[in-house]
Amino acid sequence: MTSSDTATDRSLFQPTVLDLGDVRLRPWGRALDLTGGTVAAVMAAAADREVARWNPLTDATRPAGAEAYLDRADERWADGSTACFAITDAADGTLCGNVVLKWTDRAEGIAMVGYWLLAAARGRGLATRTADAVTRWGVRTAGARRIELYHAVDNAPSCRVAARAGFPYEGTLRASYRDGDGPYHDEHLHARLATDPEPRLA
Repeated sequence: MTSSDTATDRSLFQPTVLDLGDVRLRPWGRALDLTGGTVAAVMAAAADREVARWNPLTDATRPAGAEAYLDRADERWADGSTACFAITDAADGTLCGNVVLKWTDRAEGIAMVGYWLLAAARGRGLATRTADAVTRWGVRTAGARRIELYHAVDNAPSCRVAARAGFPYEGTLRASYRDGDGPYHDEHLHARLATDPEPRLA
Protein backbone atom coordinates (compact mmCIF):
# COMPACT_ATOMS: atom_id res chain seq x y z
CA MET A 1 0.00 0.00 0.00
CA THR A 2 1.43 3.37 -0.98
CA SER A 3 1.35 6.50 1.15
CA SER A 4 -1.34 7.98 -1.11
CA ASP A 5 -3.43 4.82 -0.71
CA THR A 6 -3.07 5.12 3.07
CA ALA A 7 -4.17 8.75 3.03
CA THR A 8 -7.34 7.96 1.10
CA ASP A 9 -8.30 4.57 2.57
CA ARG A 10 -11.55 5.22 4.43
CA SER A 11 -11.27 1.96 6.37
CA LEU A 12 -8.16 3.07 8.28
CA PHE A 13 -9.00 4.37 11.74
CA GLN A 14 -7.95 8.01 12.04
CA PRO A 15 -7.11 9.66 15.39
CA THR A 16 -9.94 11.84 16.65
CA VAL A 17 -11.56 13.01 19.88
CA LEU A 18 -15.11 11.86 20.63
CA ASP A 19 -16.94 14.17 23.04
CA LEU A 20 -19.71 12.50 25.07
CA GLY A 21 -20.33 15.49 27.30
CA ASP A 22 -19.16 14.29 30.70
CA VAL A 23 -16.29 12.29 29.23
CA ARG A 24 -14.06 12.58 26.19
CA LEU A 25 -12.52 9.73 24.25
CA ARG A 26 -8.97 10.80 23.41
CA PRO A 27 -6.38 8.83 21.42
CA TRP A 28 -3.89 6.90 23.54
CA GLY A 29 -0.25 7.56 22.74
CA ARG A 30 2.83 9.47 23.79
CA ALA A 31 1.15 12.81 23.02
CA LEU A 32 -1.73 12.16 25.44
CA ASP A 33 -1.45 14.41 28.48
CA LEU A 34 -3.48 13.09 31.42
CA THR A 35 -3.92 14.78 34.75
CA GLY A 36 -1.36 13.27 37.13
CA GLY A 37 0.77 11.94 34.26
CA THR A 38 -0.08 9.52 31.48
CA VAL A 39 2.50 6.88 32.37
CA ALA A 40 1.37 6.96 36.01
CA ALA A 41 -2.26 6.59 34.91
CA VAL A 42 -1.45 3.51 32.80
CA MET A 43 0.45 1.97 35.71
CA ALA A 44 -2.46 2.60 38.09
CA ALA A 45 -4.87 0.97 35.63
CA ALA A 46 -2.63 -2.07 35.24
CA ALA A 47 -2.53 -2.43 39.04
CA ASP A 48 -6.33 -2.30 39.39
CA ARG A 49 -7.51 -5.77 40.38
CA GLU A 50 -10.57 -5.90 38.13
CA VAL A 51 -8.74 -4.43 35.14
CA ALA A 52 -5.90 -6.91 35.61
CA ARG A 53 -8.34 -9.80 36.01
CA TRP A 54 -9.88 -9.40 32.57
CA ASN A 55 -7.21 -7.53 30.60
CA PRO A 56 -3.58 -8.44 29.84
CA LEU A 57 -1.94 -5.28 31.22
CA THR A 58 0.48 -6.95 33.63
CA ASP A 59 3.57 -5.63 31.82
CA ALA A 60 2.30 -2.06 32.28
CA THR A 61 2.66 -2.01 36.06
CA ARG A 62 6.19 -0.60 35.60
CA PRO A 63 7.21 2.60 33.77
CA ALA A 64 8.86 0.79 30.85
CA GLY A 65 5.77 -1.36 30.33
CA ALA A 66 3.44 1.63 30.52
CA GLU A 67 5.57 3.48 27.98
CA ALA A 68 5.48 0.42 25.71
CA TYR A 69 1.67 0.43 26.02
CA LEU A 70 1.61 4.02 24.75
CA ASP A 71 4.04 3.19 21.95
CA ARG A 72 1.83 0.30 20.80
CA ALA A 73 -1.16 2.62 20.74
CA ASP A 74 0.77 5.08 18.57
CA GLU A 75 1.79 2.28 16.21
CA ARG A 76 -1.76 1.01 15.85
CA TRP A 77 -3.14 4.47 15.19
CA ALA A 78 -0.37 4.99 12.63
CA ASP A 79 -1.24 1.86 10.66
CA GLY A 80 -5.00 2.43 11.03
CA SER A 81 -5.63 -1.04 12.45
CA THR A 82 -6.81 -0.11 15.94
CA ALA A 83 -8.51 2.91 17.48
CA CYS A 84 -7.26 3.11 21.07
CA PHE A 85 -9.12 5.68 23.18
CA ALA A 86 -8.52 6.84 26.74
CA ILE A 87 -11.83 7.66 28.44
CA THR A 88 -11.13 10.90 30.28
CA ASP A 89 -13.23 13.07 32.59
CA ALA A 90 -14.28 16.19 30.70
CA ALA A 91 -14.03 18.37 33.79
CA ASP A 92 -10.60 17.52 35.16
CA GLY A 93 -8.89 15.36 32.53
CA THR A 94 -8.38 12.33 34.76
CA LEU A 95 -8.41 8.82 33.34
CA CYS A 96 -11.68 6.88 33.65
CA GLY A 97 -10.87 3.91 31.45
CA ASN A 98 -10.18 2.62 27.98
CA VAL A 99 -12.21 1.69 24.93
CA VAL A 100 -10.79 0.20 21.76
CA LEU A 101 -12.08 -0.69 18.31
CA LYS A 102 -9.84 -2.84 16.15
CA TRP A 103 -10.13 -4.55 12.82
CA THR A 104 -10.14 -8.34 12.97
CA ASP A 105 -10.95 -8.72 9.25
CA ARG A 106 -10.77 -5.34 7.57
CA ALA A 107 -11.49 -6.71 4.10
CA GLU A 108 -14.78 -8.12 5.39
CA GLY A 109 -15.62 -5.09 7.52
CA ILE A 110 -15.38 -6.99 10.83
CA ALA A 111 -14.08 -5.21 13.93
CA MET A 112 -13.98 -5.92 17.66
CA VAL A 113 -14.73 -3.60 20.57
CA GLY A 114 -13.27 -3.85 24.07
CA TYR A 115 -13.12 -1.71 27.21
CA TRP A 116 -12.11 -1.41 30.83
CA LEU A 117 -12.92 1.10 33.56
CA LEU A 118 -11.14 2.20 36.70
CA ALA A 119 -12.95 1.66 40.00
CA ALA A 120 -14.02 5.31 40.43
CA ALA A 121 -15.66 5.31 36.99
CA ARG A 122 -17.72 2.14 37.37
CA GLY A 123 -21.47 2.19 37.85
CA ARG A 124 -22.04 5.25 35.63
CA GLY A 125 -22.85 3.43 32.39
CA LEU A 126 -19.58 4.54 30.80
CA ALA A 127 -18.67 1.14 29.35
CA THR A 128 -22.05 0.94 27.61
CA ARG A 129 -21.92 4.50 26.32
CA THR A 130 -18.34 4.39 25.11
CA ALA A 131 -18.72 0.98 23.43
CA ASP A 132 -21.78 2.37 21.65
CA ALA A 133 -19.96 5.59 20.71
CA VAL A 134 -16.95 3.91 19.11
CA THR A 135 -19.22 1.43 17.34
CA ARG A 136 -21.25 4.25 15.77
CA TRP A 137 -18.03 6.06 14.91
CA GLY A 138 -16.50 2.97 13.27
CA VAL A 139 -19.62 2.35 11.19
CA ARG A 140 -19.91 5.97 10.15
CA THR A 141 -16.29 6.85 9.43
CA ALA A 142 -14.62 3.54 8.52
CA GLY A 143 -17.44 1.43 7.09
CA ALA A 144 -17.40 -1.25 9.78
CA ARG A 145 -20.09 -3.81 8.91
CA ARG A 146 -20.01 -6.14 11.90
CA ILE A 147 -18.65 -5.29 15.34
CA GLU A 148 -17.99 -8.16 17.73
CA LEU A 149 -17.72 -8.07 21.52
CA TYR A 150 -16.16 -10.92 23.50
CA HIS A 151 -16.04 -11.40 27.25
CA ALA A 152 -15.24 -14.20 29.66
CA VAL A 153 -18.35 -16.16 30.63
CA ASP A 154 -17.71 -15.29 34.29
CA ASN A 155 -17.64 -11.56 33.52
CA ALA A 156 -21.33 -10.86 34.15
CA PRO A 157 -20.98 -7.03 34.17
CA SER A 158 -19.53 -7.12 30.66
CA CYS A 159 -22.43 -9.28 29.51
CA ARG A 160 -24.84 -6.62 30.76
CA VAL A 161 -22.83 -3.92 28.95
CA ALA A 162 -23.09 -5.88 25.71
CA ALA A 163 -26.85 -6.22 25.99
CA ARG A 164 -27.39 -2.55 26.83
CA ALA A 165 -25.09 -1.42 24.01
CA GLY A 166 -27.06 -3.34 21.40
CA PHE A 167 -24.83 -6.42 20.97
CA PRO A 168 -27.02 -9.55 20.97
CA TYR A 169 -25.57 -12.79 22.36
CA GLU A 170 -24.56 -15.18 19.56
CA GLY A 171 -22.86 -18.10 21.29
CA THR A 172 -20.12 -19.42 23.56
CA LEU A 173 -16.52 -19.92 22.45
CA ARG A 174 -14.77 -22.64 24.46
CA ALA A 175 -11.32 -21.97 25.98
CA SER A 176 -10.89 -19.16 23.49
CA TYR A 177 -8.89 -16.46 25.27
CA ARG A 178 -6.24 -16.10 27.94
CA ASP A 179 -7.16 -13.12 30.12
CA GLY A 180 -5.05 -11.36 32.72
CA ASP A 181 -5.37 -14.05 35.39
CA GLY A 182 -3.61 -16.83 33.46
CA PRO A 183 -5.96 -19.66 32.38
CA TYR A 184 -7.97 -19.86 29.20
CA HIS A 185 -11.61 -18.81 29.53
CA ASP A 186 -14.77 -19.69 27.70
CA GLU A 187 -16.15 -16.52 26.17
CA HIS A 188 -19.52 -15.19 25.17
CA LEU A 189 -19.67 -13.77 21.67
CA HIS A 190 -21.94 -10.79 21.06
CA ALA A 191 -22.14 -8.83 17.82
CA ARG A 192 -23.79 -5.76 16.39
CA LEU A 193 -24.34 -5.17 12.69
CA ALA A 194 -24.25 -1.79 11.02
CA THR A 195 -27.85 -2.49 9.98
CA ASP A 196 -29.06 -3.27 13.52
CA PRO A 197 -31.19 -0.68 15.32
CA GLU A 198 -29.03 1.59 17.47
CA PRO A 199 -29.74 1.24 21.20
CA ARG A 200 -31.62 3.95 23.05
CA LEU A 201 -29.32 4.79 25.93
CA ALA A 202 -30.29 6.68 29.07
